Amino acid sequence: MGDWYREMGLFVAVILAPVMVACSPQQDQAAVETAHTDARVSSGSQPAAAPTPAELAGMRYTGIYDESVTLRDGRWEGEPFVEGAASRPVVGMVQDLTLTGDLDNDGLEEAVVILWESSGGSGTNSYVAVAGHRAGQLVNIGTALIGDRVQLRSARIVDGRIELDVIQQGPDDAACCPTETATRVWVLGDKGLSEMDETHKGALSLLDLQGQEWLLLSPGRDEPVPDSLEVTLTFTADGVAGHSGCNRYFGSANPGEQPGEMSFGPLAGTRMACPQPAMDFETRYLQLLAGVTRYGFLNGQLALTTQQGDSVSRMLFSPRVP
Repeated sequence: MGDWYREMGLFVAVILAPVMVACSPQQDQAAVETAHTDARVSSGSQPAAAPTPAELAGMRYTGIYDESVTLRDGRWEGEPFVEGAASRPVVGMVQDLTLTGDLDNDGLEEAVVILWESSGGSGTNSYVAVAGHRAGQLVNIGTALIGDRVQLRSARIVDGRIELDVIQQGPDDAACCPTETATRVWVLGDKGLSEMDETHKGALSLLDLQGQEWLLLSPGRDEPVPDSLEVTLTFTADGVAGHSGCNRYFGSANPGEQPGEMSFGPLAGTRMACPQPAMDFETRYLQLLAGVTRYGFLNGQLALTTQQGDSVSRMLFSPRVP
């Protein structure tokens, strides 16, 4: 179960070696402020477009360690903490979750990215970072810590503010097992990125899943869904329903004793005949649903933990966009 929680966080991080203390270098921040000022006073130039995903996946970020890190294809790896050992600092970018918008009312569009940081342990840290063009250069304007083993459900920009819906540790939660839902808000100012508001919304509940149709991305272990199939899951006041690749199915969804725990009751469905590959995938999918024990979120995706005998895997679903 510990592995599941480690995967469910956005990031993987532990206490770093003394040379890797998290902070935001004053020199880097001063450079950003100067570039920002230059961008505001320049006139007659065409406003730069928002940074592209490719640019964001290959740029330099500050505010995680003493020294900046430069991603290559969305990832950075440092030297091993011990020569010859596997454990080393790693920083990565969640490439499927970026936002763009004018965050400081200067007429320039910035980009918001989620970064993860790992030092090979069981803890997790997540960061929200802002990048934009300043004086013709793409720079990391600000980076802020979200927290340790925080699950991200959704992200948006509203009136120039960054809003994240998260599941985080409540007062009685162990570090491994967050159950408190909250909306947290960051704003971009002259001094960088700062958190301005946090609204607590109570413990995680199956009610939080209602009203959204989810599309299966993977039945487990990063296995894709066949292109010819669409498998869906929708939570309702009466339970759960969806399409299993060939037939419609429905049944009950039952909360467990603790927030984040759940199980599905007996599932029924239609009995249409389909090509054998679709029938085989459908049978396997329904068996996995019958073994679900937990739910949570991973980078905006719904994650269901399922157990078949001694095998534990994670099903991933993405929200269907209207």
